[in-house]
Amino acid sequence: MFNQAGLLTGGTAGLAFVLHYATGVSFGKLFFLVNLPFYWFSWKRMGREFTLKTFLAIGLLSLLTEWSPQAMSIGQIHPCYAAIVGGLLLGSGCLFLARHRASLGGATIVSLYLQEKHGIRAGKAQMAIDSVVVLLAFLVVPPQHSFKPSLQLLCHAP
Repeated sequence: MFNQAGLLTGGTAGLAFVLHYATGVSFGKLFFLVNLPFYWFSWKRMGREFTLKTFLAIGLLSLLTEWSPQAMSIGQIHPCYAAIVGGLLLGSGCLFLARHRASLGGATIVSLYLQEKHGIRAGKAQMAIDSVVVLLAFLVVPPQHSFKPSLQLLCHAP
């Protein structure tokens, strides 16, 4: 939904989006590759079970984003709807995974580690990482593409 509506996100998903826009390589492949370096850290710091669950979640999401365009098509989606519904689904899924000791990638792995080992709230760490990734996106994504959804949200235009 985010890609279809031209929205950006943070974390490793946001980094995969930035790389997708810069290279044209599919999001699913890039999302899987961007997360590879974090598995060693996860294995060492968060444990085997967390790492295996995380690997499975990332693998499934990568496959689903590769296969979804063949199974369904979103012809038109309002950016406000995509932001709200996509955000709710993403947030619910990440919360579900975190409660079951898993994550959807590097930024969440680092955030959960910082909370568990150093008492830094995972939400604050995640927000800082997400902010950096979104700011990096502005270097790759053309400004008219980056700001168009925001303007549409403000103007309520389809």
